[in-house]
Amino acid sequence: MIQTSPRNQRTIIFILGLLTAIGPLSIDMYLSAFPAIAESLHTDISKVTLSLSFFFVGISAGQLLYGPLLERYGRKRPLYGGLFLYFLGALGCATAENVELLIASRLLQGLGSSVGMVAARAMVRDLFEVKDSARVFSMLMLVVSVSPIIAPSFGGIITTLLGWRAIFGVLIIIILLILLGSWFFLPESKAPDPSFSLAPKHILLSFASVLKHPGFLTHALTGAVSSAGLYAYIAGSPHVFIDLYKVTETQFGWIFAAIAAGLVTASQLNTLVLKKRSSQKIIQRATLLQTVFGIILVLIVAFGWDSVLLTMACIFAFLGCQGFIFPNATALALAPMGHNAGNASAMIGAIQMTIGASASALVGIIHNNTPLPMSVVMTGCAITAFVVQGISRKDWGFNLHKFITR
Repeated sequence: MIQTSPRNQRTIIFILGLLTAIGPLSIDMYLSAFPAIAESLHTDISKVTLSLSFFFVGISAGQLLYGPLLERYGRKRPLYGGLFLYFLGALGCATAENVELLIASRLLQGLGSSVGMVAARAMVRDLFEVKDSARVFSMLMLVVSVSPIIAPSFGGIITTLLGWRAIFGVLIIIILLILLGSWFFLPESKAPDPSFSLAPKHILLSFASVLKHPGFLTHALTGAVSSAGLYAYIAGSPHVFIDLYKVTETQFGWIFAAIAAGLVTASQLNTLVLKKRSSQKIIQRATLLQTVFGIILVLIVAFGWDSVLLTMACIFAFLGCQGFIFPNATALALAPMGHNAGNASAMIGAIQMTIGASASALVGIIHNNTPLPMSVVMTGCAITAFVVQGISRKDWGFNLHKFITR
């Protein structure tokens, strides 16, 4: 562990939070600009939506790419390369003359942004003691969670005043500032390891060794499946609130911000709860509560008792539980990984994005012009996460790792 002053620690955590927020910020800022992009590029919104899908593909695949690179070359050199890749992708989006170029540039942007997530998680594992890492991940969530609070409205204002291309101009400025901050303030937390082979067979064996660890598998799946409920909410909430509940786009922005504020608050309360409870105990109770809130949401929708305020309250409580689950699950998954933290971080991100994207797609597949698809997928994610962490406990008489790997 590298010894740093409290002030330097705060600076490091802030920069790591910005690195983690690159992906969410790149998603949230341009969502409100879809109609303007479609009109400008003479296409329809469904094709513009493909740019989001390909961004998810890039951010998911990229994390598996950067894991081995972070082990071989240290943390900072691959980080710089990924941030430069993001810069090129954002530049391509800002200058795209057709939707095909926009989609390709978003794929490149996704590949670049994924390095921030992988490197940040690995550096937390490198720089902080295990007992502090859950607290640090909660602080990272504070930075990340600001994105859905301000980004949609900020993106809408930029589009109105300067046009949609200016959104990517702002993202270029942001990524350059993050690159400078990383260069000057982030320490190199792991020396390059020339003995780490980048041969495909060795990389696959490294990933396999991560997956074979029972503690990693249990906690990575718990965190990923529970957070997939957030992806389902992001995918379904515009239709539910704007189309079905008839709120205005401005009102939806406030609703989105209020619910995100609940996630922010919960993630910070987690740091206080950690002083009295273990990460494992927090996860057990939070997944149970998330399941309960999800079932309540499904019931009020199924029986027609839903309204803007009641639906909003249930989602607020549901996602608030996520603020307790994901930081602790991530910390517990990475704790035993040691020298393999880069690959483990990549696996966490890839698992999370794959399951999250699947949950997001499922909301659209079972779309029936009611709030039920979003509610059912969210609740299904919560129940699955509760079962995953539950059946892995000794007192349930069952072991998830043995079941999957036997």
